[in-house]
Amino acid sequence: MTDFLFIRHGETDWNRQQRFQGQIDVPLNDFGHTQAQRLGERLAAEPADQLFSSDLQRTQQTAAPLAAAWQATPALVPGLREQCFGVLEGLDVPAIKSRHPDLWTRWLEHRADFALPGGESLQQFHARVIAAVKALAEAHPGRRLAVVTHGGVLDMLWRTAHGQPLDGLRTCDIPNTGLNHLRWRQGTLDIVRWADASHLEGLPAQAGTAAGER
Repeated sequence: MTDFLFIRHGETDWNRQQRFQGQIDVPLNDFGHTQAQRLGERLAAEPADQLFSSDLQRTQQTAAPLAAAWQATPALVPGLREQCFGVLEGLDVPAIKSRHPDLWTRWLEHRADFALPGGESLQQFHARVIAAVKALAEAHPGRRLAVVTHGGVLDMLWRTAHGQPLDGLRTCDIPNTGLNHLRWRQGTLDIVRWADASHLEGLPAQAGTAAGER
């Protein structure tokens, strides 16, 4: 068995603007850095055995306060990047509707086998995410791993743990810097705790999940 603490990155300006982020390397905004600092304070006395992060800067910046508190160096895992949205990355919804109306219509169907031009389908994305998590679990049996990643990645883990299909809208809450405790046991994922954001109490309301963070 391997214990995982999966954490979504802090807020970015593109979350506020509802832009498709995907794999564009967007940094945290000031509020995101505040969230990350609260996260580091919350977990300072609860170090994981090892700290991992996707290789995009919004996750690395979120991991930085944890790394400082735990005196750890995050290992980067490109396989835990956000889904690639191809030609829609960097665009907000009004721009997409204007420039790519047919793609927007197909996107709204939320079909698992649909890939945007230059992007990944949910099936491809899910396979990448689960392969990365499996590799970490098998390399670190009996350990507690903290992983800073993305909303789409967490959606794939939720669906896998609940046996949900990849088609359709997200059904779970995934707050920025929320804590999600999962266990990998003999090839299966179990959820112990989900979307714990109590360390953000007293802060202003965060942005909703961006379109490109499913």
